[in-house]
Amino acid sequence: MVCLYRDNAKMTQHVPVLRDDMVNAVMTDRDGAYLDATFGRGGHARALLRQLSPKASLVALDRDPDAYQAAVDLSREDSRVQPMRGVFSEIRSLLSSNRCNRLSGLMMDIGVSSPQLDDPARGFSFMRSGPLDMRMDPESGESAASWLNRVDLSDLVNVLRELGDEKNARAIAMSILDKRPLYTTHELVTAVDSSRSRRDPRKHSATRVFQAVRMHINDELSELNRGIEAGFHHLVDGGRIGVLTFHSIEHAIVRQKFRGLVRPVVPRRLPVRGTSLGRAKYVVKAKRPNPAEMNINPRSRSALLQVIERIE
Repeated sequence: MVCLYRDNAKMTQHVPVLRDDMVNAVMTDRDGAYLDATFGRGGHARALLRQLSPKASLVALDRDPDAYQAAVDLSREDSRVQPMRGVFSEIRSLLSSNRCNRLSGLMMDIGVSSPQLDDPARGFSFMRSGPLDMRMDPESGESAASWLNRVDLSDLVNVLRELGDEKNARAIAMSILDKRPLYTTHELVTAVDSSRSRRDPRKHSATRVFQAVRMHINDELSELNRGIEAGFHHLVDGGRIGVLTFHSIEHAIVRQKFRGLVRPVVPRRLPVRGTSLGRAKYVVKAKRPNPAEMNINPRSRSALLQVIERIE
């Protein structure tokens, strides 16, 4: 979801990563029903709407209140848009309540967006001091400050290692516990900098820590898993699901989930008839931004797009 975002009195510009690649891969029926499960500021959704007919519909889903309000605003301009607020794991119930059970396409743009990063009050960025929150939905769940001020050493080390791939997890975790209580992003950065750990000159010392804490607070990996399952369940035959990820852990989860749908695991020695065992086929196996896009939007460098089509 990381994007280029400018906001001033005259203009707001939102350029999502791999916008055209995502839309062109997912759109199969101009009259169909679609779901943008990470609406954000509507960059992918608006591009898709431009290709759809007046008969089509688009559910614009997001758990972030500002993103949801942006979806509401768009629905006032375009009657095809149906704004909804919720998380990936609620896709089935949300779509059922909205009487939208069969989708021609689904888009998921995973992670934190530039508007979230650029707002100090949200607590996502280590470059700006603000409340240590990090919740995608600040009205629900536990904040990063609350969790960090109560977590024990072993659990924190595990989160930093598993979600942040942080090699210095133990040293950093001990420093965080030593500096508690923490209430601001600046205090967390200071705790990380105070640890006796080797630093990667290519990254800010707090990059992986903020990533790991954010992903844990928002249960992002579980939500991604459940979102893919729920979204695929609602696809029509020939419908497509596209997922844009920004971290190796997320890349791997999507790759594994898609691979299981394309080539399901069959126990050894089990007799199998026919040649098509999967319920899906690859449309885009691994697409990354080109150098021109990365030059315009440096935050897109780690992006990876994967798309499959349901063939049942």
